[in-house]
Amino acid sequence: MSPTEVTILRELLAAENGFVSGTRLARSLGVSRVAVWMQLQKLTKQGFVFEVVRSRGYKLAQTPPLLHAALVQAYLSGRPRPPHVICLDSVDSTNSEAERQLAAGCPVPLIILARAQTQGRGRRGRPWHSPASGNLYSTFVFRPQLEPARMHDFTLWMGLNICELVANFCKIQPGLKWPNDLHVNDRKAGGMLTEARIDADQIRDLVFGLGLNLNGRPQDLPRELQRTATSLAEATGAPVDLNRFAAALIGRVIAAYNQFIEGGYQEKFAELWARYDVLRGRPVSVIQGTRTVTGLATGIDNEGSLLVKLSSGRTERFRAGEVTLGKDVAPAV
Repeated sequence: MSPTEVTILRELLAAENGFVSGTRLARSLGVSRVAVWMQLQKLTKQGFVFEVVRSRGYKLAQTPPLLHAALVQAYLSGRPRPPHVICLDSVDSTNSEAERQLAAGCPVPLIILARAQTQGRGRRGRPWHSPASGNLYSTFVFRPQLEPARMHDFTLWMGLNICELVANFCKIQPGLKWPNDLHVNDRKAGGMLTEARIDADQIRDLVFGLGLNLNGRPQDLPRELQRTATSLAEATGAPVDLNRFAAALIGRVIAAYNQFIEGGYQEKFAELWARYDVLRGRPVSVIQGTRTVTGLATGIDNEGSLLVKLSSGRTERFRAGEVTLGKDVAPAV
């Protein structure tokens, strides 16, 4: 990615009538119009399509369907302090790459985006299927300097904000399945993984990973996942603009993180939870090791624990566990 590419794309995206003259682009870049033309030719080879009209200039007619670092940065250019973003074709895991970047002294906030992961990981060390099929794999790195007790509902808060983004961007109704899965029509469309490194009584590094099935096709998934997983494109019936969505996601996650650090987000949390909780009022099975508990999900407490009303009438709280819904509920043990 070059600053020149970002500047050209930013100017074209911001154009009110769609067209930007070659003279204006040359002036913005401090280069000749020939140099502008050569840069546009380079972008054309990367999948961009430009409309050219004499006396009007250039118009961005089509963008690449795959993740493009300069385009994401161009969408972010309107922010007062654009964050440091690294875009990769493929990586073992965006969370692992974040760890390497932190060890190398990379400043935060830091965002890692990837088209594919070869060793994507989910909760409890489980593998996360991460093919290069138009999906988005991302990790956000912060240094919050907060006591660990403050972080009990961090993942839930971030998940609710991502649900709100998806609802507004895709015009569909997603939901959050406690504790860390994004669902659409009761099928999984994404998952989150938060990891923290603690010094003494403070969190030093906070690593928030997110995998979202944007444009993947059902046939791209392993057979065992095709019944339980979906993508946003499948839910909307149209492809999702990956680069514009990535920029919107970055903006939403950073804003949600800042709200969390500042405190006072609880009222908004309650509002979003009421809107996007997919478990409330439904029969569930919670598995913790060799123990399985069944009952009716009734919400969460103020620490983010899942509340399950048992057949005895007693309510049990769960800080962690695997949850299945409805017909998948197993007998109580």
